[in-house]
Amino acid sequence: MAESVTIARPYAEALFRTAKESGNLAKWSEQVSLLGQVAANPDVSSAIGDPNVAAPQLVDLFRSACGTAVDAELSNFIQLLSNNDRLGLLPEIAGLYETYKRAEEGTKQADIVSAFPIDDNQVKALIPQLEAVFKTKLEAAVSVDPTLIGGIKVIVGDQMLDASVRGKLDAMATALNN
Repeated sequence: MAESVTIARPYAEALFRTAKESGNLAKWSEQVSLLGQVAANPDVSSAIGDPNVAAPQLVDLFRSACGTAVDAELSNFIQLLSNNDRLGLLPEIAGLYETYKRAEEGTKQADIVSAFPIDDNQVKALIPQLEAVFKTKLEAAVSVDPTLIGGIKVIVGDQMLDASVRGKLDAMATALNN
């Protein structure tokens, strides 16, 4: 069976083209992200996989969960996915949409992993420095990993900047063992 991302790709591409033509990538991004979050909810996910729940019921479930946050075009998209038994792909579709959006805007996602929580002001101060290092515009996604002990680790695409205590200790251990 094909991987879900392979099946999701044409839907994400069509969605992105439609959003681009409308000239409002950011608005669509918020809505698509919401749809992906709703689909990823364990209760909704189990309803999607339940053969006793009919497609119209699933569409109603999504429409009620999203309320007015999703416009008519995306409501039709939900209907299309439901008719094709593809609602479970919404998290992948949302992820691919964001990838296409960032590529269009010339930005990349910076996965910032910190040993301790970082507030928004610290992230805002850090981003320009990281943009200079990685030579591209970045959007931050922050997570916490206490095993880093201190510092941060930043991953942008296939590049990584490890300024963590754990990284330094690992480098020292490697140097001592060689």
